[in-house]
Amino acid sequence: MITFLFRRLVVSALLVVFVSLISFSLVFASGNPAARLAGEGSAADAARLAQLHGFDDPILVQYGRWLAGVARGDFGDSLYFSRPVAELLTQHFPATAKLGLAAMLFALLLAIPLGVLAGLRKGSLIDRATMLLSACAQAMPPFCLAFLLIIIFSVRNQWLPASGFDSWKHYVMPVTALGLFAMPAMLRLMKSEMETVLATDYIRTARAMGLGGPSVVLKYALRNALRPLVSLAAAQMGTLLAGSVVIETVFAINGAGLLAWTSILRGDFPTMQALILIFALIYIVLTLVADLINGWLDPRVRVSS
Repeated sequence: MITFLFRRLVVSALLVVFVSLISFSLVFASGNPAARLAGEGSAADAARLAQLHGFDDPILVQYGRWLAGVARGDFGDSLYFSRPVAELLTQHFPATAKLGLAAMLFALLLAIPLGVLAGLRKGSLIDRATMLLSACAQAMPPFCLAFLLIIIFSVRNQWLPASGFDSWKHYVMPVTALGLFAMPAMLRLMKSEMETVLATDYIRTARAMGLGGPSVVLKYALRNALRPLVSLAAAQMGTLLAGSVVIETVFAINGAGLLAWTSILRGDFPTMQALILIFALIYIVLTLVADLINGWLDPRVRVSS
């Protein structure tokens, strides 16, 4: 287990370094950053800004300086909001975290029971209906579903608010749109794992010993079928963070997703750097935790790794 943990930590550390390099390179993605900051100014203005922000230093020096600031929680100042980026992240990230966690919970509450039912009733009407629901949810982009929900529940019926994130009513439509985006992959995996586990020798042996259907499903089959879902849920959480950019923009939720969209439109590269790095770190940490949980639950994962 210690070797497994060490390998996973080394891989995660290398990924963090790689992501930090990608984030830092955004400064130079569209040419000279000093000239971009100077706008309509003269070449002298661009040179003064380059010296002020250290853009005329060697790349490795700039990267080291930026990385040292990130380690202290200093991501620089936003070019558009004229505020520290760390302050913006503190203000906007809680809404995105609440949205992502609520959407993941909603997706799991749908995927697990529906996947179990479809796995138990392979080839039945329930199985076909579940797979049809999964295909429809997978085919519809989250922004299309978001607009459809707004038209039905806000424009025509005024049942739910179309923007904001203050009360439980504000959660219903964005959580539904984002959760249905993550649900199909987990549902199909749950169905597949249930079918595989139910066909194993130990399940057939348990049934031959007289154990009832619900007992076999809940005590043996479901527990083993849930293990692969841990890794997929971690990956889907990263997908939900990316999807929050669209959902928060549609529903005017003042979260990190909307902040990312604004920073992209305004060319606010310090904010973009911080958001890409934070989103990637969250994804790496979630994947690492999922791998460790799987390694703890199933020794075969440790051996194969």
